[in-house]
Amino acid sequence: MNEENIDGTNGCGKVRTGTQNEAALLALMEKTGYNMVQENGQRKFGGPPPGWEGPPPPRGCEVFVGKIPRDMYEDELVPVFERAGKIYEFRLMMEFSGENRGYAFVMYTTKEEAQLAIRILNNYEIRPGKFIGVCVSLDNCRLFIGAIPKEKKKEEILDEMKKVTEGVVDVIVYPSATDKTKNRGFAFVEYESHRAAAMARRKLIPGTFQLWGHTIQVDWADPEKEVDEETMQRVKVLYVRNLMISTTEETIKAEFNKFKPGAVERVKKLRDYAFVHFFNREDAVAAMSVMNGKCIDGASIEVTLAKPVNKENTWRQHLNGQISPNSENLIVYANKEESHPKTLGKPPTLPARLNGQHSPSPPEIERCTYPFFPGTKLTPISMYSLKSNHFNSAVMHLDYYCNKNNWAPPEYYLYSTTSQDGKVLLVYKIVIPAIANGSQSYFMPDKLCTTLEDAKELAAQFTLLHLDREHNLFSLDLCRRIWRK
Repeated sequence: MNEENIDGTNGCGKVRTGTQNEAALLALMEKTGYNMVQENGQRKFGGPPPGWEGPPPPRGCEVFVGKIPRDMYEDELVPVFERAGKIYEFRLMMEFSGENRGYAFVMYTTKEEAQLAIRILNNYEIRPGKFIGVCVSLDNCRLFIGAIPKEKKKEEILDEMKKVTEGVVDVIVYPSATDKTKNRGFAFVEYESHRAAAMARRKLIPGTFQLWGHTIQVDWADPEKEVDEETMQRVKVLYVRNLMISTTEETIKAEFNKFKPGAVERVKKLRDYAFVHFFNREDAVAAMSVMNGKCIDGASIEVTLAKPVNKENTWRQHLNGQISPNSENLIVYANKEESHPKTLGKPPTLPARLNGQHSPSPPEIERCTYPFFPGTKLTPISMYSLKSNHFNSAVMHLDYYCNKNNWAPPEYYLYSTTSQDGKVLLVYKIVIPAIANGSQSYFMPDKLCTTLEDAKELAAQFTLLHLDREHNLFSLDLCRRIWRK
């Protein structure tokens, strides 16, 4: 390759820094014909590849690669990822020292190649004892905008966002569950590109920016989990949103049975959305076409196919922030309209958070405060005399159920390590003495936290889910609520 491309590979005039092998990188470039340039802390191989004509590949063609050994570079990585298909662009994140930062992005020419890379290379042993992680890379083009006046209509919000930011494509606004003439106090703004969304977020994020005299909240919208087409072809459950709170499951079933009597197996409604199960997929698809946009009890409903979630991996996926909002496997309860979910289509939840995820409140207990008047009579009670729905944290649930089963309290053992950027990371190991001699002597999640509270909550969640699977201790309703946390 020409001298300009060689010099551009590290921004300092040389390819080799630290332990890099200059000859190997040059040989790779010569063999493949790809260019290699470094800019803004990343080194790009290709983008486009030699002879490419037309626009870049569409969204869904890129994968994220993590846990890359710091002394491994394109000459070793590219041949591995070429096994899944033709690489459009390989972006390796680089340190100033010349080492890589432990992760990269690989864009293939088709979505099928990207999916194949995930299947064959996730947990691939790239060096003895070194396993890389590969998952879909989401080029997020959507922002969550909170604290929007509830009386504002979609057209007003769209016009205002176009005035203050560039590249706005659409605005998604949902009506209030209790008053369909108002919005829920938040909206999702879709931009033409990730860069446009990022620039808008940078402009709006300081917290001082106001719309209509209100200081707004701005963050990335949590992306929906992608479900492969083959799985979606088997779905026979519809996700119905924008229902009236008062609409009953019987009414929904009757309405969806109108186009073909007896086609609906069952209905599960939660607040202002529901899941309609059909006996046959063909009937579900037909009903979706007929019922989308129809009015039930005065509300115009939206109907889509529900996205299934692998139940065995549900807790892992949720802790990675990958749960789809319209899956009945995970059910969220809410009592406050003022909460601000960041996931498109997700029913509102209360703002308590763990690792960026919203935690729900139980349906029976309203989470709010009441005035404490002088002279109010208080009665001492034990927490164990309460019902499980009075507890909002997994830590309390775990303690409660150990007591209810006449077990000794759970034992928490704290461990720490240091991240590559110097942060102290924490994880708890939990021992349940009553079952410590069984098949599993302790429970420990596979994720580390930066705060003590999050580490303890995460460990309790992990333990509860495993206890449910192995000992059938909890009701399905409770487990679903904990999964949503």
